[in-house]
Amino acid sequence: MAKKVIWITGASSGIGEASVYKFIKEGYQVILSARNQDRLEKVKFSSGSPHHCKVLPLDLIDHGSFAEKTKEAIAVFGHVDMILHNGGISQRSLISETPLEVDRKLMEVNYFGTVALTKALLPHFIERKSGQFGVISSLVGKFGSPYRSSYAAAKHALHGFFESLRLEHFHDNIKVTMICPGFIKTDVSKNALTADGSPLNEMDKAQENGMSAEECAKHIHDALTRQKEEVYIGGKETMGIYLKRFVPGIFNKILLKSEVR
Repeated sequence: MAKKVIWITGASSGIGEASVYKFIKEGYQVILSARNQDRLEKVKFSSGSPHHCKVLPLDLIDHGSFAEKTKEAIAVFGHVDMILHNGGISQRSLISETPLEVDRKLMEVNYFGTVALTKALLPHFIERKSGQFGVISSLVGKFGSPYRSSYAAAKHALHGFFESLRLEHFHDNIKVTMICPGFIKTDVSKNALTADGSPLNEMDKAQENGMSAEECAKHIHDALTRQKEEVYIGGKETMGIYLKRFVPGIFNKILLKSEVR
């Protein structure tokens, strides 16, 4: 049987890099995208099967390039079976201190970049009557948290967009899996934007003690292969989903007392 093809954005590090290794191990052919081509090449040759990998540099802000990038991605192995929308950038700044241009950048990368790339690939899935969107959201895509206002807003917006897409294209056999990680041990907090738009350059304590990216990638692979509609990945922080749903007042008190930064 022909190998399945997955396109992974944000594949140069963290969850994206770990997902490349996991899907290669499971017999997939993988298209790796991110801005840093040199880093993508390193991931490719560390995958254990570089001949089943293709590096395709991509900047989520450069929406004008997506039509051509999508053609290139499809041409690599003849088709694309699924895309893992993993590329993005986090935030660590207070609303009152954050200028609108930083909010716009967070939305541009995390929401509009993902939506634009989805719209570029969607006709291919419709034509094949098959395809799957795996979308890395976050637990803060389900509830807000201090210092992450526009990041949380972008992730909330992704849920609304992809839940609509799932319903509109049900009869095209197009699946959507929303993936909500909690604290995963990656450099996401180091790269998070502060109020002036510069990176935080610090590792959150919770992030440092979080689940490994490799373990997270296993859960992502399981969720995509089982075509789950939504999955929460992490430790006890995932209980926040249920606390928010059933006892929102208590949950807000917990957040106010927690050391989030």
